[in-house]
This record gives sequence, structure tokens and C-alpha cells, in this order.
Amino acid sequence: MIKVAKFGGSSLADAEHFRKVKAIITADPDRHYVVDSAPGKRYKEDTKVTDLLILAYSNRHDAKEFDKVFKKIENRFNEIIVDLELDFSLDEEFKKIREDFPKDPGIDYAVSRGEYLNGLLLAYYLGFDFIDPTEVIRIDAHGNYDSYRTDPLLRNALSSHEYVVIPGFYGYKNDHSHTIQAFSRGGSDVTGSIVAKCGHANLYENWTDVNGFLVTDPRIVDDPESIRIITYKELRELSYMGASVLHENSIFPVRSQGIPINIKNTNDPSDPGTLIVETTAHKPEHVITGIAGKKGFATITIEKDMMNAEIGFGRKVLQVFEEEGLSFEHMPSGIDTMTIVVDQNEFIKHEQSILAGLHRAVDPDHIELESDIGLIAVVGRGMKDGHGNAARIFKALADANINVKMIDQGSSELNIIIGVRNHYFNRAIKAIYDEFILREDE
Repeated sequence: MIKVAKFGGSSLADAEHFRKVKAIITADPDRHYVVDSAPGKRYKEDTKVTDLLILAYSNRHDAKEFDKVFKKIENRFNEIIVDLELDFSLDEEFKKIREDFPKDPGIDYAVSRGEYLNGLLLAYYLGFDFIDPTEVIRIDAHGNYDSYRTDPLLRNALSSHEYVVIPGFYGYKNDHSHTIQAFSRGGSDVTGSIVAKCGHANLYENWTDVNGFLVTDPRIVDDPESIRIITYKELRELSYMGASVLHENSIFPVRSQGIPINIKNTNDPSDPGTLIVETTAHKPEHVITGIAGKKGFATITIEKDMMNAEIGFGRKVLQVFEEEGLSFEHMPSGIDTMTIVVDQNEFIKHEQSILAGLHRAVDPDHIELESDIGLIAVVGRGMKDGHGNAARIFKALADANINVKMIDQGSSELNIIIGVRNHYFNRAIKAIYDEFILREDE
């Protein structure tokens, strides 16, 4: 069995966390490939190494300020080396970076040095081989993973190493310029996913500082339950609605191969965390898997008698928004009404042009605008086999004296989206959580 273990910045912030990581790796010989991030914050007021690198790069032509910041970077790594009592030095690497920065190598080179230095240190500490992503990762001009050029290089490299550390977050541009390029989204998570794919892994472990994903935002609901198993589809729905989960870019490589992802806590390795899978026969613990949402939407409701019989009506409406460069979030409709849900801030910039365009395009009987709308997605594979879920949501919100402005359910029955006023947003999430999680636990 082959496992890939990716560790976030909080899991590699200091020597104590390095010890925890080594204990995790050595506890399971199946953990062959390790992907590292740059050292994160050690405490709330601390500064991430990546942020220090950005600051150093911005001062690269001011020798005094640059030296001041770069010494902080050197001290962060040297403190880890000293605390771990290692016979190891990064002095030559520090010297090269100091020489490179004034030459304007690019911000991507600058920010990548945190992962690079941490990877060298971690590989030495674990006794693993080291692979520089510039040798095996190719990224296109848009910051996306180039599978055509990356996969054969990475597969070949991994096959010649039994245990290896490879830094996350960056690679080379695929234009043969030997210029370092960072991923646009997902960073080290993307690298971990690519390594899992090309290393033919059975499991991709993503180690962080929480016990997996939570059912909902802990800033809204006190101590929400963790999600034990979630499907890729559920994850995508929650991510789209603002949940702090893995970005789609970091999921696609393993998803395409059916490789599960296990979100684990470096500080609590015995906790099972959250397992992300393509599909599962496991019965969900609750009817819903998660609740997520975003505020700040506006709705444009278009009314016209017999619009359902007017061929091309929907196309004409959406074309007005397209011509203004505005995308829509949702589009619930009735026989004589169509509602377009859009980002409020973006809509306001084009409001009058869109209204005039709609009148010209479809000659509506009436247009009504509403603002300050929050959208809440209730997501769960268990809803497909349940009955009365929408009624339970409405009752929970009614009992909390919350008026529903919009409801939209997809054909997959995987999610229900509810629109409420922004000022009801938090209260609505709490009410739904209480109904579907706390009440089911009683």
C-alpha cells in the first residue's frame, strides 16, 4: 500500500511539530511520499515564512531592510535545526537566495523558497530522499497543473525512490524557460494530489490542525460535529457555497483516479478525520452532510405572463447579463416568473444597464429587485432517500421567525439552497443545524 502525506504550514511551524510529523511518518511504513508546506504561524501574532519571503522580496533593492527581514527567515529555520539537534545547515541555500533576490527572479521564486527550504530540512530529518518540484512539476501560464508534461516526469522520479519528500506549491513553467511558477489555487494541496496520482497511491492524507471538515462554520455554531465521510460531489457543493474546504484544483487529480483523501489532524493523529471518497455505501450519520453559505447577493425577478411559452426567453435574459460581463449564481423559475441571483456588488455596477437591457430583450410585465440576500446550501447524500427534508427546513426557519426569500433544489436531490436576508443568515444556519444534527443526536 502507498500513502501520500501532505503537511500544511501549521503542521511544520516549529521543531515540536517536526517531531509530531516524524512520529506520524514512522508509525506507518506505507507513508512513502511526503509533501511539505512552508512553516506557518507558531502562535496567533506570528508571521508565516511565506509572508516574510514576500516582505523580503519587496525590499530586495533596499539592502538594509532586506537583510533585516531575511535574518528573520534564517532564524526560523535555524531554530528548528538547533531544537532538533541536527547536524545540518541551510547556509548555502540562504546564500544563494540572498544573491538571487536582487536579480528580480520573480515573486513565484521568492514565495516558493519556504517550501523548498522546509523540504530539504524535513527530508534530512526523516532520512528520506528529496525531489525538487522544478525537476518534475510543470505548470502552465495560468498557474494550472500541466498533466501532459508533468505525469511522465513525476511517475519516473517517484518510481526510483522508495521514500521521498517533495515540496508543494510550485514547479517550472512549461515553456522551457526554467522559470519557477506557483500554482494559482490550492498550492501544496495540488502538489499532494498530483503526487498521489502519479505515485499510484491508495490514499492521500492531508494533515492539518483540525480533525477534518466540520458540518458547518464554528464561528456560527459552537463546536459543530465533524464530517466522517463525504463524497466529492458533496464537497464540491459545500466548497462552492463558501465552506473552507479543499479547492477543486487540489481534488481533481486524485478524483480522476478514484483515490480517497483523508483530512487528518497532526496534533491528534488517532482521530479518524474526514474521508473524501468518490462514492460510498456507508450510511451517513445524518440526513445532511454539511451546511455552508455566503452573504451579499441580489435577486432580479422578471415577471411576464406566458413566458414559459415564449421560445428563447431564458436565453435572451441570460444574454443581457453576459453582455455586461456578469455571471449568475442561481436561476429558480416559475410559470410566469424567472429569478436571477447575482453577486450584489458586481450587479450594482451594471444595475441600470441590465434593467434597460432586460426591457429591450424580453419586454417584461414587471421587474423586482431585492438586495442583501444570503444563500445557504444544505447538502447531503442522505437527502435523496429521505422524505420531508424541505418541510423540516421550512419549519426550523419558521420556528426561528425567519422568512425564506428563495428556495432552489437541484435535480440530483443532493442539496437545497435557501435565500434569506443577510441579517438572518447566522440564525438560519443555527436553526438548520439544530434541526438536522442536534435533534437527530437526541
